Amino acid sequence: MGLNEIHNILFNAHILYSLAMSVWAAVMASRNESISGNFWGAVATGAVLAAAVTVIGIIMALQGLQPGPEENKRLALYFIYMSWLVIIMPGLFTLLRGRDDRSAAIAFAILAFFNASVSFSMMQRMVISPWS
Repeated sequence: MGLNEIHNILFNAHILYSLAMSVWAAVMASRNESISGNFWGAVATGAVLAAAVTVIGIIMALQGLQPGPEENKRLALYFIYMSWLVIIMPGLFTLLRGRDDRSAAIAFAILAFFNASVSFSMMQRMVISPWS
């Protein structure tokens, strides 16, 4: 199994993980529960997963590969999007100063769903694959 396949598997996992986090946060908000430590761990895990995908992308870029169709290379766009996915969830935690109330859960639910949507959009527009 090559780096391209590993990259695609981890990126798909990131999409599904973001969807699961959005549902989890929405359920916590609907029950008016505070955000648990388990969710904070999931936020960190999601950032680490996005960072792992980015590191594999960096390795493939150093090998001379670029994502997208041959006539339309999208390496800069790839790294802009991946930087967003790595920093935004911990960034929201920082912006909310660690709040764990209902409105924070709603914000995390919306952001996690947005991240999944952005990631799916990257797949549809061939920003993440095939690397050639």
